[in-house]
This record gives sequence, C-alpha cells and structure tokens, in this order.
Amino acid sequence: MKSWHLLALGIVLGLLAAGVVAVAISPPRGQPIMLTPPPSPAPLMVHVTGAVENPGVYALPAGSRLQDAINAAGGLLPGAKADQLNLASPVKDGERVFVPVPAATLPARSVQIWDTPAPTLAGVLNINTATVEELDGLPGIGPSKAEAIIQYRQQNGLFTDIEQLKNVPGIGESIFSQIKDRVTVQ
Repeated sequence: MKSWHLLALGIVLGLLAAGVVAVAISPPRGQPIMLTPPPSPAPLMVHVTGAVENPGVYALPAGSRLQDAINAAGGLLPGAKADQLNLASPVKDGERVFVPVPAATLPARSVQIWDTPAPTLAGVLNINTATVEELDGLPGIGPSKAEAIIQYRQQNGLFTDIEQLKNVPGIGESIFSQIKDRVTVQ
C-alpha cells in the first residue's frame, strides 16, 4: 500500500476514535420523559329517592347506569314503577333519581322524618301518601289539581314542607290558604 493510503486511513481512524471518545465523555442531554398514569375519574354522587329500599346519596364509578344507582340504594320496593324509567341511561354527577310508586304503597319509613312516630291529626291529610280521591276532597282542589300534586310528588320526591304545594302548577296563595290547615307532610 502506498503511504498516502496509510495516511488517509490513519486520519479516518483517528477522527473516528476522537468521535467515540467525545460521545463517551459528554454529559447526558435532557431528562428522560416519565409517563404518569392518567388520574382516575372522581366518583359520581347520585341522590336516589322514591321507591327504593334505602334512599340516599351514593358514590358510583364513572360510567354507571341508572340500574347501578338503584342497586346501590338496595333495589326497588314492591310496586315500584320501574317501567317509567330508562334503567340503561347513564347517570350524571349530582343527579337526583326518583323511582315512582303509587301513593298508596309508599312505606311509612320514607315519609317519617322524626325518630318518634308523629301524632295522628284528625281531619288532616298527608300530602305524601294521599290518593287523587283524597286530595280531590280538599277545598279548591279538583281532580286535575289532585293529579298535578301527585305528578309533582313523583317527579320531585316527597314534600318536606306544605309550603311546597305552591310549586305545584295551579296552586297559588289563594288555594294554599284554603288547605294549609288541612294538610301535613307527616
């Protein structure tokens, strides 16, 4: 081999060796990327009331359905009108689920607010358990307003105060003043 070939080969090998040494002694560049798992979604808080064993607020995993909320509340009571609900619909955080039931089959525990039994008041009608016929007997309340009271109760839950009757369509201050002494929520 000729001397200039040897010289070129030496230069190439020298540059290659210098590059390897430079890479070996150079400090690392940047930081490695650390991937963290995505945060787990917060549980959905759902208020289940009406014709269920244990009405209350329940924490459900994200993606839960109405059926899951009812199961968390202990299941349906006998006579519950589950056919009026879409049990496959997804629930949302903060949602209130009311399971309708005929007024005559509401259990006493869902109406009672105090630990001791409420005194029975003669001639006073419990608007949480009254039927259309019973409500129709109140002054100023006909069949259509009686139906409206029951529909309001099924959609919004049991009345906690008789003043809530004013929220029922068709019942204003005038009618309320006629019946306020004849109704109760206990």
